[in-house]
Amino acid sequence: MTAPGNKAVAGDAAGIADSPFSGRPFLPDGEGWSYTIAETPMLIAPDLAAYRIDAEPYYRPVGDEITVFEAAWKHRLPVMLKGPTGCGKTRFVEYMAWRLGRPLITVAAHEDMTAADLAGRFLLTPEGTVWHDGPLTLAVRHGAICYLDEIVEARQDTTVVIHPLTDARRMLPLEKRNELIPAHPDFQLVISYNPGYQSAVKDLKESTKQRFVAIDFDYPAPALEAEIVMREAGTDPALARTLVAIAACSRNLKGQGLDEGASTRMLIHAGRLAAGGVPLEAAVHAGIVLPITDDADVRQALGSAISACFA
Repeated sequence: MTAPGNKAVAGDAAGIADSPFSGRPFLPDGEGWSYTIAETPMLIAPDLAAYRIDAEPYYRPVGDEITVFEAAWKHRLPVMLKGPTGCGKTRFVEYMAWRLGRPLITVAAHEDMTAADLAGRFLLTPEGTVWHDGPLTLAVRHGAICYLDEIVEARQDTTVVIHPLTDARRMLPLEKRNELIPAHPDFQLVISYNPGYQSAVKDLKESTKQRFVAIDFDYPAPALEAEIVMREAGTDPALARTLVAIAACSRNLKGQGLDEGASTRMLIHAGRLAAGGVPLEAAVHAGIVLPITDDADVRQALGSAISACFA
C-alpha cells in the first residue's frame, strides 16, 4: 500500500541504499525490494544545527553518572534517568550531548501525546500532501540524542513506539509510510521520570523498563548542593548554605503532607530572587513555600521549620 503523495518503485538493495530516505521496506516483493519515494519534498528540511549545544552547560557530577552514560553511548544502549524533580536530570543530558558533540532533541511527554507526535504525520500544504518527521524520527534518521522527558506522563500505548529502537533491532517502523528506518549509528534514546510520582495508572511497563540502562539521581550532598546554588544563583556561600539547610528541612517533611521537598532548582530560584534584592524570607516564601504546597497547614509547618534555619 502506497502512502498518499508517494509512488511505489521497485529496486534492488543498492537502489535502496541510494534512496532519498534512510528507511528500508517491510517485505521483499520477490523480484527486489518495494519502497516509496516522496513526490513532494519534506515539509521541513532536516537541519539539526538548532539542536546542537555550542556552549558547555554547567554540570557538577555527583557520582559515576558520566562514566556510565559514556559507556552506554559507546555501545548505543538506551538510558533511563530516574530521580526527583529538579535534581539535574535534564541538565545532565544537555551536558552529555555537548560532551559527545551530538544534537539533542527534547520532547516533554504529556498524556495527550500520540505515537504520531513522536514519529510524524502527513500534512496538507498548497503543494500537496507531504510527510513531516516527528522529533523521534528526526533523531533516528540523523543521529541525534532523543530525550523523552517525564516519559510516564505519556500513555502506554504511545510509549511502545520506542520498543523496536531499544533492542538489537534499533529500527523505527513508520506504518503510515510503509517504511522501516534503521537508526543512525549515532542515535541514542534517553528517557527520564520521577519514581516518586509513580502510580498504578502512571508507570512504565516492565517490558519498557528492562530495555534501558538506568542511572539513579538524587539531590546532591549539602556541600555540593551549596556549590551548585552559588554557581547558578550567584549567591554568597553563607546564603547558599542557608538555602540548602532550608531544603533539608522541607525534605524531612516528605510523606507528611509534602509529596517532595524543595528541589535544587527551587533553591536556585530563591537564591536568584535574594541576589536580586528580595529579602531572604520573602524570596524563600515565593521561591519555595508557595510553589511546593497549597495546603495552609503544611505551609505553616514548613514555615516554622524554615524559621529555625534563620535563627
